[in-house]
Amino acid sequence: MITVNDFDFENKKALIRVDFNVPLDTEFNVTDTTRIEAATPTILKVLEDGGSCILMSHLGRPKGVSSEFSLSHIIDSVSEIIWVQVKFINDCIGEKVEEAVANLEAGEILLLENLRFYDEEKKGDVTFAQQLSKLGDIYVNDAFGTAHRAHASTTIVAQFFEGNKCFGKLLAKEIESIKKVLSDSEKPVTAILGGSKVSSKITVIENILDKVDHLIVGGGMSFTFVKALGGKIGNSICEDDKQEMALNILKEAKEKGVKIHLPVDVIAADDFSNDANIKVLDINEIPDGWQGLDAGPKSREIFNEVVMQSKTILWNGPLGVFEMESFAGGTIALGDSISESTKKGCFSLVGGGDSVAAVKQFGFADKVSYVSTGGGAMLEMLEGKTLPGIEAILK
Repeated sequence: MITVNDFDFENKKALIRVDFNVPLDTEFNVTDTTRIEAATPTILKVLEDGGSCILMSHLGRPKGVSSEFSLSHIIDSVSEIIWVQVKFINDCIGEKVEEAVANLEAGEILLLENLRFYDEEKKGDVTFAQQLSKLGDIYVNDAFGTAHRAHASTTIVAQFFEGNKCFGKLLAKEIESIKKVLSDSEKPVTAILGGSKVSSKITVIENILDKVDHLIVGGGMSFTFVKALGGKIGNSICEDDKQEMALNILKEAKEKGVKIHLPVDVIAADDFSNDANIKVLDINEIPDGWQGLDAGPKSREIFNEVVMQSKTILWNGPLGVFEMESFAGGTIALGDSISESTKKGCFSLVGGGDSVAAVKQFGFADKVSYVSTGGGAMLEMLEGKTLPGIEAILK
């Protein structure tokens, strides 16, 4: 795998695809700088070599040019984090941009305007990609969050950098971490899949059953399994049309010697509200009018035992509606278990929007081995797919 460490950037201009699609508040202040921080080691490597950086990214889902989605809003945050005053230009292709790049000196950074102001970016337009390619000597892809999209800046542009393209440090680490779970894992391997829907995780489950020893199914998706097995789940979330699929997964797991762990009890509520009446119920005996919104105490103990004996852990999806304090306990307990197991030498990878939000909210980000920055991209890799943004560098 060729990374920025394999290049000397002295007097070179690095065209770097970063993922600066960061959240902004109503005053256009960056509210979470994680993605900017994650790209910093790659940028600093180029600058320390004596090169300059041209950074390109998208922000949000603009329909054409829109000041609301301008990357100019993030210049101060990027400059503060990298400790270099970042220059900005309000376009990403054309003569004006090429001139700004030509005037860029070693040690300087230029941030281009939102790539998605051009429809050609998402369409993977070759001419647009070629115009972007004029801006750098070496192409670096460090945007894992968009590596599953065959967009102009993530995939197509790489063809214009034969022998001069590589992975940034973040993207390389993402690939290595997922490979560590899927290919080079130390056993026993445990996958924890939560969230609300079985349907969104089905291909992940099918791909990882050959690679794991334990599969913990939690969150809303567990009720589809419980109902399929004949349990009473009251008003709990359920994909009725996926019950047969759930039974097939259980059957396939048994054939492959994979132990599936479902919750045995739940924190149930009589309303989807933080202020609802709550009680602990057996997951098979939830009465009508009540719904399971978090893993119960016995389930937490069972999951803890599995986690503590694991050597490799993949966590994707929370165990309950952690956004509400009353139903955050299961997810927090799981985070504590994974942190403890990691301290004892287990490799733990956390990925997927909600679980990443949970580990940040409850202070587990520094207590697990790796937190992935790309939800959709990570899921597709776990499904066994080759991501176009990664393939473009390897070609």
